[in-house]
Amino acid sequence: MARVLTPRAEDFPRWYQDLIAKAQLADNGPVRGTMVIRPAGYAIWERMQSEMDDRIKAAGAENAYFPLFIPESYLRREAEHVEGFSPELAVVTHGGGKQLAEPVVVRPTSETVIGEFMAKWVDSYRDLPLLLNQWANVVRWELRPRVFLRTSEFLWQEGHTAHVDEADARAYARRILHEVYEDFMVNVLGIPVLVGRKTARERFAGATSTYTLEGMMGDGKALQLGTSHELGQNFARAFDITYTSAERTVEHAWTTSWGVSTRMLGGLIMVHGDDDGLRVPPRLAPIQAYVMVVKAGDGVGEAATKLRDALRDAGLRVALDDRVDTPFGRRAVDAELKGYPVRIEVGPRDLAAGNAVLVRRTDGSKTPVAVADVVGAVRAALDADQQALYDQALALRESRTVQVGTLTDAIAAAATGWARVPWSAVGAAGEADANAQGVTVRCLLRADGSVPDSDDEPDLVAVLARSY
Repeated sequence: MARVLTPRAEDFPRWYQDLIAKAQLADNGPVRGTMVIRPAGYAIWERMQSEMDDRIKAAGAENAYFPLFIPESYLRREAEHVEGFSPELAVVTHGGGKQLAEPVVVRPTSETVIGEFMAKWVDSYRDLPLLLNQWANVVRWELRPRVFLRTSEFLWQEGHTAHVDEADARAYARRILHEVYEDFMVNVLGIPVLVGRKTARERFAGATSTYTLEGMMGDGKALQLGTSHELGQNFARAFDITYTSAERTVEHAWTTSWGVSTRMLGGLIMVHGDDDGLRVPPRLAPIQAYVMVVKAGDGVGEAATKLRDALRDAGLRVALDDRVDTPFGRRAVDAELKGYPVRIEVGPRDLAAGNAVLVRRTDGSKTPVAVADVVGAVRAALDADQQALYDQALALRESRTVQVGTLTDAIAAAATGWARVPWSAVGAAGEADANAQGVTVRCLLRADGSVPDSDDEPDLVAVLARSY
């Protein structure tokens, strides 16, 4: 059978584009840098949303919605913020056939508009913490677009909170980082993320601290999968977010923001995909078990339907493919491309022996299973393969991460993977030199792997890599 995808080892970027097209995940939109997310891709995003939303609400945040259009003057109130986003802004100057009195920006992020309303809603310390989240689209005019990874419009969630003091704001930013993002990425996406602190050079515009979750892709490059920011009192001062304390003094609040986006779909593809297509971790998969009729025969359709129902009754997400007018080989290739974790193939010959064939996407194994035992076998396979995908991704990261002592060695190592180097051997000047060669400091860590509170702590470790 002719190969459907360009092999990853031959041309990783082409493989990535091939997979998105052949698995029917997305298409390029009509305006450069935009994308159309097709049903197969959007189903995965919906599962991401559901898992994330549950965790965000468990952390106490409530969903809201804020306008797509933001007065340009709002962005100018926080100097670092407008400077950081100016190159990416889409600005509307005309509406209804007339020039607008004030240009409006299509939101690149919502700190400014949410800050405006936090100032209206917060009066007393009793109103804090104010914990908000929204699921929305944002626009950042992208010069080098790549579907899911960098597009001019993308989907995301953005959380924004206000607190009585710095300690409470920091604790909440860290709670989101670990209890929401890290938990989701490790235990649902099956991606071993490195959790650390961004350098001042890589910090979010207007933030005092930015925390990041970095994943290694299949080609050894890094991808920033999510961030959580302490904003200090910068936005509170710009938008006059104040509260009356218990001591009846007027104080500025301390704020945070945090977000993940459809970029995670790109990360999912590049971490778990192989030469046959996508491999979706079972806990994430919109379809965990795909029951397939191999060909028509006595009782085959009925048996397949009963298996579908039994799996569904067991709480699994399942679909039935009984399109016997389409060649089975073509359907099997399509199922592999889309990454369904488990297939249950039902054909006349196996059914006559009381069996169905269980096919695992992770390792390609095919095992005859008694029809009566299919539900248990599928459950066991899904649990094992969730762990297997994580273990494979972790093994790749460990094998392509090296410990070095100098910036020169770190830049050289970044050609094939990640380098860990003492931050004291890099510093701000060395970071600029690395950037000039296409290498960035992905994050700073303490020696024990924990997240530092500042860039100035002694004995910090810097992780350098090339990135998407």
